[in-house]
Amino acid sequence: MVDILFYVFAAVAIGSAFGVVLARTPVGSLLFMVSTLASVAATYVLLEAHFLAAIQIIVYAGAIMVLFLFVIMLLNLGHEYRRDLKAPLAMIPAFAVVGAMAGFIARVFRATDVGAGMMTEAGRGIDAALLEHGAVGAIAQPLFTDYIVHFEVTGILLLVAIVGALALAKRSV
Repeated sequence: MVDILFYVFAAVAIGSAFGVVLARTPVGSLLFMVSTLASVAATYVLLEAHFLAAIQIIVYAGAIMVLFLFVIMLLNLGHEYRRDLKAPLAMIPAFAVVGAMAGFIARVFRATDVGAGMMTEAGRGIDAALLEHGAVGAIAQPLFTDYIVHFEVTGILLLVAIVGALALAKRSV
């Protein structure tokens, strides 16, 4: 049953991701993005990564999407911004090429067992960290020690994005 639900949520995530690209308006694209992020969170729950699922919903589907919505509304793109999708038949070859590439990559990974050893080694490291620190501690310990610079740069990048959105909104008002 879990496998079936996993594939259902994966299909919804992939379909919603296509909806993000193919939506005619920015708000429609944003709603498809929220659906994609919620589907990914559901797959995290099925994989028993409950903390990641909660963070996915709170941070990405909640806070970041609300920020994107404010930027879209402040820029007031409205009806004058419409994607020109007069030739949807022209997208069929593009989807065929992407599908063929994905199939080829999956076949190469399956045939050569690339990453099989890496996954077992990573699994042992994750199991040891979970036993030592617990579920949240296994994520927090490396995040705030080994990757603190990356964490701070991400915060600064989000701050710059907010300031840029406010500058664009003020210029258009």
